[in-house]
Amino acid sequence: MLLIKYNPDWPIYYKKIKKKLLAALIDIEINIEHVGSTSVPLLAAKPIIDIDLVYFQDVDFQKIKGVLESAGYYHNGNQGIEGREVFKRNGLALDEILDKISHHLYVCKYDSEELQRHIYFRDYLRNHASAKEFYQNIKYRLAEEANQDRKLYVSLKATKVQSFIDYLIEISKNENQK
Repeated sequence: MLLIKYNPDWPIYYKKIKKKLLAALIDIEINIEHVGSTSVPLLAAKPIIDIDLVYFQDVDFQKIKGVLESAGYYHNGNQGIEGREVFKRNGLALDEILDKISHHLYVCKYDSEELQRHIYFRDYLRNHASAKEFYQNIKYRLAEEANQDRKLYVSLKATKVQSFIDYLIEISKNENQK
């Protein structure tokens, strides 16, 4: 099953990963955000924790990259999205938590547009039950249309839901500027 009902353990999983990352990056000023559908209470999602690791100084990216590589990640570029660098597990430095809990790790500068989009969208869904329900229904329909195929689901979501997501992000931005 591609999407599953909300799991109350998702915030716990996020906190475990966050604790590991903070310990590894102790000498670098960072913030860590739980984003994506698993960060929204009661929203069905793919059981993958999305995490944005936020840095503040340009010089810190290379330090972060080095620490993450030592901790068993490899840098997979931005995968076509500016302002978001992707890190994936490499299977070389095994870790009980980082290898057991399925997660996506993105490294973003504090002023990155992609980071802001993640936070605005997350916060809007957290604070607007009707939008969350509507989004969840769309996700279920797309998963069915994709016949539970993850790559097809992601592609369908990008083409059929992106304008809705963009709309909610704009609303959220406007609400936060008041």
